[in-house]
Amino acid sequence: MEILFYRYNSICEPDILQVFTDFGITVHVEEQEMHNKSITPRECAGKVSEWILQKPLSFVFSINFFPAISYTCERLKVPYVCWSVDSPVPELFSNALKNRYNRIFLFDRAQYEFFSPVNPDCIYHLPLASNVKRWEQIVLGMTDTDFITYGADLSFVGSLYTEKCKYDRLSLSPHTRGFVDGLMEAQLKVFGCNFIPESLTEEVIREIADADPDFYKSEDAYTDMSRYLVAHQYIGMKLAAVERARTLRFLSEQFPLALYTRSDASKLPKADCRGGVSTLTEMPKVFHASRINLNITMRPIESGLSLRVWDVLGCGGFLMTNYQAELPEYFEIGKDLEAYESLPELSEKIRYYLSHEEERVEIAIRGYEKAAKYHSYETRLAQMIKILTDSLEQT
Repeated sequence: MEILFYRYNSICEPDILQVFTDFGITVHVEEQEMHNKSITPRECAGKVSEWILQKPLSFVFSINFFPAISYTCERLKVPYVCWSVDSPVPELFSNALKNRYNRIFLFDRAQYEFFSPVNPDCIYHLPLASNVKRWEQIVLGMTDTDFITYGADLSFVGSLYTEKCKYDRLSLSPHTRGFVDGLMEAQLKVFGCNFIPESLTEEVIREIADADPDFYKSEDAYTDMSRYLVAHQYIGMKLAAVERARTLRFLSEQFPLALYTRSDASKLPKADCRGGVSTLTEMPKVFHASRINLNITMRPIESGLSLRVWDVLGCGGFLMTNYQAELPEYFEIGKDLEAYESLPELSEKIRYYLSHEEERVEIAIRGYEKAAKYHSYETRLAQMIKILTDSLEQT
């Protein structure tokens, strides 16, 4: 089997590329977009066309959805397989989503339920995974110095989203600001359910969309995407920034908190800000050496589990995460990991596990074992290929 892997430099790509190769698949790699982010859809389509015409490809693969690739594969009758690892992905509103040669895998079930009616035979739900083999190589080689350097009672690795928040740069009326502030305060009290999209008025949607000259627009969209984008890309990102700042401030006032971020952390003076860490070499050491690893899922991920959940567990780290609707489908709370639904509960559980070391270690071990057995990239990509094979046999 030969495939084309179209890369744009997602952090998931090296792991998936390795597993495809380990499966005995001949992988051809198109890397133009890794080095030139101004590539046009026409240029993308041209490169993919060249590959398809030169090689007997079983399918073309990418992380996230590229309409230009989908249209090209449809025209040349080659399956296009993609795996969404982000939310939101505005490109999913393209008419290309309807193409019958698509095989689209979405990690968030809420995202899947939203988009699958557009092309129900070609869109699937597939959660993310962890490259346990990669993490094992790093954590098993950790030295005493590594444990001292990266160890902490409580650690958080990730963006504070302040630099990614488009909402803060908009000029909006006091009414709209007040409405959104109230909506966010209500949403912050609820985990496992996102009610922001359905709560937005048409007036608020229009004002936010009109306030940003770079608001995502597409002549190729099959429906109006304004409500979705305002809820997820603007309010959702702002909510992520507010929630992370509030949670980390709350915790840093009670516990020693090691904060690994490249964002501006000046408003968190009690946190031990250690800067950013390399995803592939340093991050797994943080996860393994920290007694408790905190995950705060950004709200645009409505029901699914972010990559951080899988990676912490795959590194053998103890995970404390906010509750997500899909969490009980894969892990047992209190046995494989811990979850919280309010800041008081979070504080109480952190205090408990810092004083119950044996129980904490047992949970970390069980979480690692379950991730390694059921949620590795090998397992997930085998599931993907089986779905792909079965679906193609039926066409």
